[in-house]
Amino acid sequence: MGAGARLGRRGRSFLEAILLVGGQGTRLRPLTISTPKPLLPTAGVPLLEHQLTRARDAGVERIVFATSYRAEMFNEAFGDGRRLGMEFRYVTEDEPLGTAGAVRNASAALTCGPDDPVLILNGDILSGHDISAQVEAHQKGDAQITLHLTLVDDARRYGSVPTGPDGRVLDFVEKSPDPPTNQVNAGCYVFRRSMIERIPAGRPVSAEYETFPMLLADGEVIVGYVEAAYWLDVGTPAAFVRGARDLVLGAMPSPVVTASEHGVLLLGGATVEPGAQVGGGTTVGARSVVGAGAHVESSVLFDDATVEAGARVVRSVIGEGARICAGAVLEDAVIGDRAIVGPGNELVNGLRLWPGVELPDTAVRFSADG
Repeated sequence: MGAGARLGRRGRSFLEAILLVGGQGTRLRPLTISTPKPLLPTAGVPLLEHQLTRARDAGVERIVFATSYRAEMFNEAFGDGRRLGMEFRYVTEDEPLGTAGAVRNASAALTCGPDDPVLILNGDILSGHDISAQVEAHQKGDAQITLHLTLVDDARRYGSVPTGPDGRVLDFVEKSPDPPTNQVNAGCYVFRRSMIERIPAGRPVSAEYETFPMLLADGEVIVGYVEAAYWLDVGTPAAFVRGARDLVLGAMPSPVVTASEHGVLLLGGATVEPGAQVGGGTTVGARSVVGAGAHVESSVLFDDATVEAGARVVRSVIGEGARICAGAVLEDAVIGDRAIVGPGNELVNGLRLWPGVELPDTAVRFSADG
């Protein structure tokens, strides 16, 4: 253990984490108009809870939330952390500070020593990687920072991170038509506490564009922990639907997802009427109703939603209290809270309906691509 480290409740080194949850989630609107992305209901619990419980099971006992957008809602959702067997603290940014700036700002609430590891988590990631193994690799490699690197089929969409035979990071390469590796930054880091103090305070700082390249240029040991476990950036409606589906189907393991029957997660008071077809990792929220003859596939229904008889909903999100009327068709659509899609309408190709909007019975095809 590093200087100042102490044993936690589980008889091992006490591990603290900083959780970055300050973003506005604009790519997920209208779902995030009233709810921060990490708090969106995902397979029966807030999205963030899947990550929190995995961190707990990896030995994290204390987490500092770096909040900004609708900061009070995180305290309302998780309180002091006792419900999940951890201790939570909250630090709010007055203005957006970027990834590294938010870490520096939240570090004032840490209690560990300068040589101790601090886990940095992003609140909009679903990852099945072995957090304990990443922390162990960090300590064994005597690293200043250890990054989780995941493997992707096409790295051109990401910044790639080449490493040497010893695992040390060689470079940080921006998005490129010819990336040097398919290893990309997965957004989970282990910092030696003293390295956080190297981040400038009181101004926006990007970890990816400023902090990591600066420390690498200074000769600090930055190690890549490569693991090709399940990983998903839940930043778009399509990714959100995929993540919820994978949690229900078990492709992404989570301690807080109960076993689903026939690829469906029915929450308290949900009703699927006879003759309805529901499957593909669908979540049917509490008190929601799927009518007779309706077809719902790989979708997310928030609480109190209604899909009437004969409607078809595929790879879509239905907001709280929204209603999809008889015979309507939705494919890859997002319906805001309390919105109504009238009978016979078709919403396809990523179309989004804002909260409270009502589409009348006009039997029109609406498509986001025109």
